[in-house]
Amino acid sequence: MGLSLEQKKAMVQEVAAVAQQAHSAVAAEYRGLSAVTMDGLRNAARKEKVYLRVVKNTLARRAVEGTPFECMREGFSGPLLLAFSQDDPGAVGRVLKDFSRTNDKLVIKFIALGGALLPGSEIDRLAKMPTRDEALALLMATMRAPIQKLAQTLNEVPGKLVRTVAAVKDAKQS
Repeated sequence: MGLSLEQKKAMVQEVAAVAQQAHSAVAAEYRGLSAVTMDGLRNAARKEKVYLRVVKNTLARRAVEGTPFECMREGFSGPLLLAFSQDDPGAVGRVLKDFSRTNDKLVIKFIALGGALLPGSEIDRLAKMPTRDEALALLMATMRAPIQKLAQTLNEVPGKLVRTVAAVKDAKQS
């Protein structure tokens, strides 16, 4: 039985609201996956705060209209599931990449990141994006390096003086 007009409107609004807040999106073909397998994917996505939804293509086109993922509109064909990353841009890539390793029937069609449409083969790049904590750690390490080098350099001057005085003292004693 099909969806009523009100149910379709509610689904479009829900997906559009998620798309407005999402950082990245992936469209994947799920043809041939069983319901139990799809439940496993949904559970993995829920743990990583990834919104996963099977939406009819016409409804998906309407849902992404006016969002940063409008570039995806022309690619909607066939049975697709949409996955939006809500906290971490790379989370959706990691979830779908891990799942597609064990389930070859899940085929990643395309990725949308920052308003740009990328082919599904770029899922590795998306999956390798650092999490927020990893990115902050890299930033702090980058900011700390020049200060640490300056401290080492400044500490070397008195150290060299002490070693020179010690060498002169040893030379006078012998």
